[in-house]
Amino acid sequence: MKSVRIVRGVIGASAAAIAAEVLTRSGIIDVAPFSEVLVRFLTLMADPAFLVGAFDTIVAWAVGLLLATVVAVALGVLLGTVPFLSKASQVVVEFLRPIPSVALIPLAILVFGSETEMKVSLILYAATWPILLQTLYALRDVDPLAKEALRSFGFGRLSVLWRVSLPSAAPFVATGVRVAAGIALVVVVAAELLSGGESGVGVILIEARSGGGATDVMLAVALWTGVFGLLVNTLLVRVERVAFRWHAVRTGALT
Repeated sequence: MKSVRIVRGVIGASAAAIAAEVLTRSGIIDVAPFSEVLVRFLTLMADPAFLVGAFDTIVAWAVGLLLATVVAVALGVLLGTVPFLSKASQVVVEFLRPIPSVALIPLAILVFGSETEMKVSLILYAATWPILLQTLYALRDVDPLAKEALRSFGFGRLSVLWRVSLPSAAPFVATGVRVAAGIALVVVVAAELLSGGESGVGVILIEARSGGGATDVMLAVALWTGVFGLLVNTLLVRVERVAFRWHAVRTGALT
C-alpha cells in the first residue's frame, strides 16, 4: 500500500513537471522554463549566499515555533483546566485569533530592533493559535469517566491532569504543532519579503526580483521552501505515528 502511494506521488509530480515545462516553453506562462528552474534549484545547493540566507530563515522559524509550542501548550493547559480563566479569556482569544500576522509586520519592525527578534515574534504570534486551540479542544474532549475513575482512587487534580488529560490531548497538540509549522514558514518568508531585511529566503527573492527579474532564481528558491515544508511535515507525521501509535491505530491513520 505504501509503495502504491509512492508510485502515485511520483506520477503526480512528473505530470506536474511536464505540464509546467510545456506551459513555460509555449509562452502561456511567461516565466523561466521548468527545466531551467530545476537546474537553478540544484545549483543553489552550492551557493553560499543562499545557504546562509536559508540558515537564517530556518533558525528564526525553529526558534519561533519552539516558543509558540511552549507558550501555547502552557496557556492551553491553564485555560483548559481552570473554567473561570477559560470563560474570562474567551472574548480576548476570539478577538486576537483572526488578526493576520502579516498585518503586524510594520508594527514588529518598529518595536523590535533586531531582524531575528522581529521574525521570531511574528512566528510566535501566528503559530500559537493552532496549537492553543488544539490543546483547548483536546482537553475539553477528554473522557470524563477516565478522570472520575482516577479521582475515585484518591488522585488529585494534578495527578489526573498528568496521567489522563495530557496523554489524551497530546496527539491533538502534535497535530496543532504540525499545522503551526507550515504557518510559521509562510510567516517568516513573508516577514523577510516585506521588511527588506539583511538575510533570509525572502531577501534572496527580493534581490532576484530587483536584479532583472530572474524568475528562475525566484522559482527555485520557492521550490526549496516547498521542499523544506514537505520534509518538516513528513518528519512530524512520522513522529506522531511513532509517539502516538495507539491513537493512530484507534483512528485508522495507519491503514
